[in-house]
Amino acid sequence: MEYYAEVLLIAIPGFFILLILEILYGSFKNKQTFKFMDTLSSLCSGITNILKDSLGIIFIIISYPYLLENISIVEIDASISSYILAFICIDFASYWGHRLSHTVNIFWNKHVIHHSSEEFNLACALRQSISTIIGFRSIFLIPAAVIGFPSEIIITLTPIHLFAQFWYHTQHIGKLGFLEYIIVTPSQHRVHHAINPIYIDKNLSAIFCVWDRIFGTFQEELKDEKPVYGTLSPVRTWNPIWINFQHFFSLLKDFWYTKKITDKIILWFMPTGWRPKDVSLRFPKNKINNGKKYKKYDPHYSNLMKLIALFHFIAINVMLTHLLIYFKEINEVIRIELGLFIFFSVFGFTSFMDKHNWSINFEIFRSIITILTPYLLIIQSHQISSFLFWFYTLYGLVSFFLVLNSKKEIFSIQNE
Repeated sequence: MEYYAEVLLIAIPGFFILLILEILYGSFKNKQTFKFMDTLSSLCSGITNILKDSLGIIFIIISYPYLLENISIVEIDASISSYILAFICIDFASYWGHRLSHTVNIFWNKHVIHHSSEEFNLACALRQSISTIIGFRSIFLIPAAVIGFPSEIIITLTPIHLFAQFWYHTQHIGKLGFLEYIIVTPSQHRVHHAINPIYIDKNLSAIFCVWDRIFGTFQEELKDEKPVYGTLSPVRTWNPIWINFQHFFSLLKDFWYTKKITDKIILWFMPTGWRPKDVSLRFPKNKINNGKKYKKYDPHYSNLMKLIALFHFIAINVMLTHLLIYFKEINEVIRIELGLFIFFSVFGFTSFMDKHNWSINFEIFRSIITILTPYLLIIQSHQISSFLFWFYTLYGLVSFFLVLNSKKEIFSIQNE
């Protein structure tokens, strides 16, 4: 986990620079693909994913080292060719893991966050899951384990493979000629994120598009079919934590209310979107039938509300950066407590931006907890830096002041 934290300290500034460049380019070309709250929601989703992975909040059912020890035929030494072949194996595994997420109800829950944005830009690439609590995707690395690629190679290449999928989340790059037959391009990935009937569940590859072409999931972006982004069941919230578990709770509700025992069992493993007939009639879902006429989730915000959202986002990033920089030095208990507090903060301010009436009391409570957090850590005999002490105190006080001065807007304007 410490290695992952170090990698992120290098990667995160790079992501932000590229985001700013895309925003500036969009303004220059008069084709802006970013919206304020959608962008903050995407970035906050990335923050929660970073926390979850850094803190190791996952139970591994089957690991790659276990597979390697038990089924490898030969032992491969580290070399340029072994790194290339291992990368191809990781990409093959990614295709099948990704396809499973699009195919089976329960697995869609861990992937819906990535498709939840109704925009398409570099920020939405950072919408990554926190709902994957049980790890099993190493099963798709069986070919790599059989060949005998060392765990060190797989561990090194996995984050590289993930980060290499960032660049093609953009609307500013057209088709790339012969590269369209080799790698996944922005054009191909626009298709993947679209909800147009012809585009649904297509282009599932991560780096090499050959898997889609071989296994029948490839679809070219058509000139007369402009992609419409999002999900067929719109999430209609900025809260990334709620988005992560929204589909799961929907399945749980169907499980509870359906009368057939067989439906209670099979609904988890049926194709994505399948529901028992009795609950689908009793609790119909709002689904998009015509994406071109669909009105995106886009509540109106005053400049004050935008400043409040930006203030919380910057404060949360300061807390995250501090956690990653001092990850090795910070006590494990404090790591967890600070990590949970950041989760708590993301949930609070994004709910506030969704204009839920209850979010006012929640934010007042969170502001008080923020002020008390340094003292609670000291009471537990944990040493904290003077920076953390004063930062949490000031952040809590300012948050308390802001929520009291903006509650009129929350009460007077309902969700749109």
